[in-house]
Amino acid sequence: MKLIIVESPHKAKTISKYLGSGYRVVASKGHVSDLPQKTLGIDVKNNFKPQYVISPDKQSTIDMIKKDIANCDTVYLAADPDREGEAISWHLANVCDIKDKNVRIVFNEISKKAVQKALENPREINMGLVDAQQARRVLDRLMGYELSPIISHQIKSGLSAGRVQSVALKMVVDREREIRQFKPQEYWTITAHLVKDKKTASFKCEFGDIDGKKFKVENKETADSVIEGSKKGKWLVDSVKRAQSFSKPAPPFTTSTMQQDAISKLGFSASMVTQIAQRLYEGVEVPGEGQIALVTYIRSDSVRVSEDAQREALSFIGEHYGKEFCPKKPNVYATGSGAQDAHEAIRPITLSRTPESLKDKLSKNDYKLYKLIYDRFVASQMSNAVYDTLTVHIVSQSDKKYGYTLKGKVCTFKGFTQAYQSAPDKEESGKELPNIEEGEEFSLKEIGGEQKFTKPPQRYTDGSFIKAMEENGIGRPSTFEKTITVLYKRTYIEKEGKYMQPTELGELVCDQLVKNFPDIMNTKFTATMETNLDKIEEGNIQWYDVIADFYGDFHNKILAVKYQGSKVKPKEEVTDVICEKCGANMVVRDSRYGKFLACPNFPKCRNTKPYGDAVAKCPQCGGDIFKKVSKKGAEYYSCKNYPDCKFISWDIPAPYFCPDCKSTMKIVKSKGGTKYVCTNKECKHSEVVADQE
Repeated sequence: MKLIIVESPHKAKTISKYLGSGYRVVASKGHVSDLPQKTLGIDVKNNFKPQYVISPDKQSTIDMIKKDIANCDTVYLAADPDREGEAISWHLANVCDIKDKNVRIVFNEISKKAVQKALENPREINMGLVDAQQARRVLDRLMGYELSPIISHQIKSGLSAGRVQSVALKMVVDREREIRQFKPQEYWTITAHLVKDKKTASFKCEFGDIDGKKFKVENKETADSVIEGSKKGKWLVDSVKRAQSFSKPAPPFTTSTMQQDAISKLGFSASMVTQIAQRLYEGVEVPGEGQIALVTYIRSDSVRVSEDAQREALSFIGEHYGKEFCPKKPNVYATGSGAQDAHEAIRPITLSRTPESLKDKLSKNDYKLYKLIYDRFVASQMSNAVYDTLTVHIVSQSDKKYGYTLKGKVCTFKGFTQAYQSAPDKEESGKELPNIEEGEEFSLKEIGGEQKFTKPPQRYTDGSFIKAMEENGIGRPSTFEKTITVLYKRTYIEKEGKYMQPTELGELVCDQLVKNFPDIMNTKFTATMETNLDKIEEGNIQWYDVIADFYGDFHNKILAVKYQGSKVKPKEEVTDVICEKCGANMVVRDSRYGKFLACPNFPKCRNTKPYGDAVAKCPQCGGDIFKKVSKKGAEYYSCKNYPDCKFISWDIPAPYFCPDCKSTMKIVKSKGGTKYVCTNKECKHSEVVADQE
């Protein structure tokens, strides 16, 4: 009997399906040992040697795995193919006293072919990967263990700080302050509608230059002058440029781009994308087939794909779209210079499992993300889209030459956009480009100006923030979502619609860290540390040397500021809500579950209330429903009468249960009105209601 140890029960179930009776597959359920929870667990005087202990909840798992090892001839460690997976395998080997060296097997996808190939090529545990993970773990423990007490002492108890989360918080705070300090600048756009004759339709062009030089219209007086001057002139076509342009498909997904697209296109949160992607990678239950893995490894910063996958894609594209949609040479994409490039891009394991074939077999959200990954990969291997473009410069000549530009773009071959489009093309307009020649004369139908103001930079969404973290070299694919979740959980940031904004507490924490530790609050520090972790993995430097170079100055700074300065308290927001128990005006307080109203006379008066306006009525007891935040930063809705009423919902609930199946209904609003829709996917009940409800 051969034993395969993975980290996930779902993964174990999927792999078992591909192997015969001679194999047993068990799960460690993640790390089996780690640094201790209540002490530092690092010997800073002995090359920062970590003190690993068995996690309290893993002893029974280890005992079971040891029994399995005793009854098996061969053991394979098959955790995920990354630093974390390598470290899990190393800890398992140590804790379970596995003596054989060639025990590590890795695969980029959980398919029968990939698993069998991995079993044929076991290798030793890669200590470069293990050491890189150790360095990250030790570094993060040292920084968190020493920074957190500082800000807890200076602001309030229970706060946390860390190597990545604190720099990420500063990015959100900096963006918010940039928005506050932004001063709008006035400008005007001038649009002219021209016609050739009464029989032809008009087309519009935009003002851009005077006497051939770019001209910015900054106020109404200038706009009126340009408009009046243009009205007096004779409108002649100065130049016509026709060309063909090509649009290349986007590369297949990395973790970052998958997060960004799923957030913007599907409306998922970062944590939702991570959870669903993990299911698609480890295996989902498909009726009639059992547990099936659908996509390759979902933590990747590479856009590389295997030659086998490319060949399958080109064959599929030729068969389903036509040979003209296959490029002459397979599309190859360059992975960024800062990427580890340890795995392929995220793609479907096989194109034979089309999204349509699984639509009725997967949950709605699993299907949506699988289709996004599938379509993006297929499109990445297709031909360019082709466009005819037209750029016309038209001059109204009076006292000056007032220049206007008309631009047009029409798709003549859809190429990859037949399968997937990254974003709507704003330039493409109409089915035909106007037939315009140099020297032609036109008549002015109408002209007008519109006042506008420059806009501040947008707040981050979860998706744009992940992109910014990646661009700044902060973290790695496996840490993006975790970082965002921690910031929400600590109430350092909150959501305003789909956008992030820092809380007052978040700004205070950021300011104190910048004041006392400006070096580590610089994105360059975090990015440099990520580069050093890569060097450790490659065997170019010792992991403890990286820690030593950092820790001396850091620890001295900690000692210098440990008890400096008076406590800084967030300003309490006093509301007009009166405490019915003592008559005081209630104040807004923060907790890890979000904001709430509290009596300022605590602890004499312990009255609290939900913060904000109720979003709906509870279908269970009729009480008010309020939006709240879970420990992991996800938003949900619960009744104010908790704990007497334990109703919760991920969607805004309708005020009564489904009349057909008694499940919760959710409120769905659109341009067509408001509907109550049953959340039970097997029940199709929905009903239109008046908007005021």
